[in-house]
Amino acid sequence: MGFLSEFKKFAVKGNVIDLAVGVVIGAAFGGITKSLVDDIIMPPLGLLISQVDFSNLKLVLKEAVVENGAIVAPAVSINYGMFIQSVFNFVIIAFAIFLLVRTINRLREKEAAAPAPPVNKEEMLLTEIRDILKNKPEAR
Repeated sequence: MGFLSEFKKFAVKGNVIDLAVGVVIGAAFGGITKSLVDDIIMPPLGLLISQVDFSNLKLVLKEAVVENGAIVAPAVSINYGMFIQSVFNFVIIAFAIFLLVRTINRLREKEAAAPAPPVNKEEMLLTEIRDILKNKPEAR
């Protein structure tokens, strides 16, 4: 089997296509959750914690070097505030995904728990005939 035909077989396999669709949908969902965090959750939270902006928190190891109003060497700092903000965003996104998956699972459980419609006599007879024909040895 040639390299290209082997790659084609791999690329069109259902799992690869499903994975690609999942990545695209995941990226879109990431944008939605980022907007949820940045635009809906963080403003009231910032108001509650007195407008503290985590992203500006840092430990400066070396100040920037400025000569004649121009930055010659930028400051060296540990930006732990950005890390705190990223962790906070992750927790909120993970919680949002948890709620979504939980809701989907509950809907599936309700759907699975729904009783099957009763089988009428005609369906029962057809099922019996099918089973008899399935088990009957073929005439040769």
